[in-house]
Amino acid sequence: MSKEMLNALDALEAEKGISKDIVIDALEAALISAYKRHYGQSQNVEVEFDRKKGNIHVYAVKEVTEEVMDSQLEVSLKEAMTINPAYEIGDKIRFEVTPKDFGRIAAQTAKQVILQRVREAERSIIYNEFSAYEKDIMQGIVERQDSRYIYVNLGKIEAVLSKQDQMANEFYQPHDRIKVYVSRVENTSKGPQVFVSRSHPDLLRRLFEQEVPEVYDGTVEIVSIAREAGDRSKIAVRSHDENIDPVGTCVGPKGQRVQALVNELKGENMDIVEWDEDPAIFIANALNPAEVTDVLFDITNPKACTVVVPDYQLSLAIGKRGQNARLAAKLTGHKIDIKSESDMAEFYEELDRQEAQADVSEDTEVATIEAEQTEE
Repeated sequence: MSKEMLNALDALEAEKGISKDIVIDALEAALISAYKRHYGQSQNVEVEFDRKKGNIHVYAVKEVTEEVMDSQLEVSLKEAMTINPAYEIGDKIRFEVTPKDFGRIAAQTAKQVILQRVREAERSIIYNEFSAYEKDIMQGIVERQDSRYIYVNLGKIEAVLSKQDQMANEFYQPHDRIKVYVSRVENTSKGPQVFVSRSHPDLLRRLFEQEVPEVYDGTVEIVSIAREAGDRSKIAVRSHDENIDPVGTCVGPKGQRVQALVNELKGENMDIVEWDEDPAIFIANALNPAEVTDVLFDITNPKACTVVVPDYQLSLAIGKRGQNARLAAKLTGHKIDIKSESDMAEFYEELDRQEAQADVSEDTEVATIEAEQTEE
């Protein structure tokens, strides 16, 4: 048993990277519990594993006292001095109490400890490996689903795709291959847990990095993303090279690059617009494909504005169920109120009328005061 134990520990360290010393420390602690459980002993015991020969020894630790009150915990000074004359009261002496059949118990305990350490090590390896993929994308295979999750096989682990992380326009079937965004990795008591998403805005960012070399190397930067997964997205981009058109680069020749992403996301429409440091220009770009006549900012709130568009462009600017305006607001970080040119003209006419009425009222009030002064 001793040689087999040492060989097993050496193999464990070589193959799984589990330190032999850590396993031995855990084994000694487990054997103490096993000894007390099997032999009904409650005294202080120690288990020692011989790291060279692989033998296991059990020792009862007793304190040297003048008078013995408990023979399991204490030894008299007289008896201690027969062992070694140098012993004094208060010293600790170890007496070997290894049972003859303890090897069987030790083998069972060692097996349990080793299996537990192997499981812990494998969990740690998987956690460390998939932690490196956090905030990145991976390709997986749909395995199964229940009322809460779709389970995606990522190779060494089964990730979970919750309902809010699924795309409304997708139906997942077993054996489907899908690309997923690793939103977070948790190390739970039951092992590593990987959460993935198909609806996360950063899934688009990673897909563009895969499809567009200029995005991957940083020449073209994705500044912000507004996404309603499965339906429509807006992506704001800018170039760090004046000779490169950021929008054209992301769209690709004949739209090939962006079409590859649309196909991956099962027909999700994408508007790629150019970011601009001028908020008015950026907001106008964000409302693409609608034309913008003017952008008027609220003097009391710099993050709120009114966008003026031609009458025939109003419905296009707002979009179906307000989607275009809503995505533009998310993309730019501004509260956007869209008005047609005729609505703004009526607004200004009403404003002029109110100002004219205010002027008339003021003139009437002044005339009344002058008349009163004249009468006096």
